[in-house]
Amino acid sequence: MVEVVVGADGVPRCVWAAVEPETTYHDTEWGFPLSGDTALFERVCLEGFQSGLSWRTILTKRENFRKAFSGFDIPTVARFSDADVTRLLGDAGIVRHRGKIEASINNARRAEELIDSEGSLEAFFWRYAPAPDHEPGSMTTSPESVALSKDLKKRGWRFVGPTTMFALMQAAGMVNDHSFDCAIREKVAAAIAAHPRP
Repeated sequence: MVEVVVGADGVPRCVWAAVEPETTYHDTEWGFPLSGDTALFERVCLEGFQSGLSWRTILTKRENFRKAFSGFDIPTVARFSDADVTRLLGDAGIVRHRGKIEASINNARRAEELIDSEGSLEAFFWRYAPAPDHEPGSMTTSPESVALSKDLKKRGWRFVGPTTMFALMQAAGMVNDHSFDCAIREKVAAAIAAHPRP
């Protein structure tokens, strides 16, 4: 079972959320259901950029990423050119990794195709939401994240491995991975229960 840490405010939280900016992210975003294609696309991109890095790095640069990637508007990012890749590689406010930048642009184009065929990213991704029956913090992948990764890769998406997709599921409210003793767990559970499945 995942341990908790009690903050100066007396609130027990998942151990990784002991300090800012992780604390606010943990309390207000992580595990709460995401709605809308733009929000999901942003999270897919940021989880891809996080691969091999700490989430703190991404959190501290998130507003820079939003500015650099035009708010993660899918049609806009899908039209990014080689000049945009060069611009992004010169932007010190983001993670300057050519493979991840090019993957985000590619994934915007694949997202447009997926929306055309499936109706929305939201409908497609939530199809893979796992049953809530595992010990929090006990997994880094799941059968569902493996299946989602495989399906996305088959459709041409990149930087969407099973571990990255499980991190997406944790962050986007498809699975509640807050510790049983975390004060936020029940709030997230209620939000997930109330979230209309697309």
